[in-house]
Amino acid sequence: MTALWAKDGLFEKLRDACKESWEGYVDHPFVRGLGDGSLPAESFKHYLVQDYLFLIHYARAWALASYKADALDDMRFANESVKAILDVEMGLHIAYCESWGIPAAELETFEEAEATLAYTRFVLEAGHQGDLLDLAVALAPCALGYAEIAARLNADPRRRIDGNPYDAWIAMYAGAEFRAVARGTADFVDRLWMTRAGGGRFATLATTFDRACRLEASFWRMGLERTS
Repeated sequence: MTALWAKDGLFEKLRDACKESWEGYVDHPFVRGLGDGSLPAESFKHYLVQDYLFLIHYARAWALASYKADALDDMRFANESVKAILDVEMGLHIAYCESWGIPAAELETFEEAEATLAYTRFVLEAGHQGDLLDLAVALAPCALGYAEIAARLNADPRRRIDGNPYDAWIAMYAGAEFRAVARGTADFVDRLWMTRAGGGRFATLATTFDRACRLEASFWRMGLERTS
């Protein structure tokens, strides 16, 4: 099975440096509710709608990454990420929402919750103010976090499988295809660290990573509490 990230890479260093915020994100009560099936359905549906709106800005952020890149390989990676979101992930998300009784025509009629606004604009601002590495670090907790969450839930003996309405969600993010996406993101961050940074820059990157993790946790809380 493909490892989620290189054990000596920047992502692991960031994760270790921001352990409290990382754990607050990947072991949130919302996440535990997915694992044992106890999460209220309305909380999950609220999250699904906001996650759709999040994906729109996530694609914009990767488009910004392509603009910020000065190497063709980095431009190609960012461009492939945009294509994957717009051409594949958005369609899958729409179909998944419809399976939960949320019509596709209604998705873009919802307003962004404050947690969605805060998180997406933070990521975009990190890219506008900083360079490609700043943006990549702000983006990293999303893909890497979901992959770790799914891997943890899969390995958790308390996980409910039979009759768990969230089992398909866990399986999707635990699957080989998404694990490859997560590893690609980690490798992208590591490559940028090698070409664009030195040790003195780590503290600033860790601050960005820490904030992104805390905003991910706020996104879970928004879903759990169904706040606008």
